[in-house]
Amino acid sequence: MERHEIEAFLALAEELHFRRTSERLGLAQGRVSQTIRKLERQIGAPLFERTSRRVALTPVGRQLRDDLAPAYRQVEEAMARAVAYGKGVSGVLRVGFSSPWAADRILEAGKVFRHRHPDCAVSLREVQLTDPLGPLRAGQLDLQLTEFPVAEQDLTTGPVVFSEPAALMVPARHPFARRESVSVEDLAGASLVTVVGDIPRHWMDHIYPRHTPTGRPIAHGAQATYWPEVLSLVAAGRGVSPAASRAADYHARPGIVFVPVRDAPPIEYGLIWPTSGHTARVRAFVDAVLEPRPDLPVTGRSSGVPH
Repeated sequence: MERHEIEAFLALAEELHFRRTSERLGLAQGRVSQTIRKLERQIGAPLFERTSRRVALTPVGRQLRDDLAPAYRQVEEAMARAVAYGKGVSGVLRVGFSSPWAADRILEAGKVFRHRHPDCAVSLREVQLTDPLGPLRAGQLDLQLTEFPVAEQDLTTGPVVFSEPAALMVPARHPFARRESVSVEDLAGASLVTVVGDIPRHWMDHIYPRHTPTGRPIAHGAQATYWPEVLSLVAAGRGVSPAASRAADYHARPGIVFVPVRDAPPIEYGLIWPTSGHTARVRAFVDAVLEPRPDLPVTGRSSGVPH
């Protein structure tokens, strides 16, 4: 199959409309029809069912689409990377992070990135709780490694880079501190220390739920703007806070105990960047972050809030 034939087939398989497909490809509608008929002759079976009202894939067409699409995406991505590398990646890439363990991953990826692109420096910046997406939107950062979920129209989310088991940060004298683990349902008997600022509602609802899975209310109590305030409020007995085991490695202090939440989903971390800012530098750094590293665990222990 020629490349233009693959493109025409995959575009029509997605659009299921000859006019939209021709507009998308910048080809005459007759050219698209001719290309599809040629493919069907080569394969010896129809790929699409055509009527005056609809276009639909046949079973053979669905199988061909499922087989071709992943491979074609890989080719396109490889070509994009080659073009980016051919043009050269230079200047300064500004990368944000929401937690120390996210910074560790960025620093590891930075070594790979700088080896491949010695003309491009990497600048790191911690992103504060009060405005977790502001620096990206203000053009102060090019991309960021942060807690998911992020569902914003102007931001693109990459794949999950790593995930961490959830835990609860509790005062040392709290009844939960004597347990080996707690359940999400147990949050109905506690008051959450929450954060305030320009924070997406869907993220707040995910990290700081207001109800348990069975519908019992979860109280929201003391509020904080910066991470050190969260630590101080918990240590003072003002409430509990979502966190994770790895936070104890970085933020252990008297008066605080980290208790695993046995039935909570893991906290997922991924890269985000402005949709309009998918540059060669960003693509190259994303590749470096996602490159498998045998010395780095896929999962570990980590905090549930950026700071």
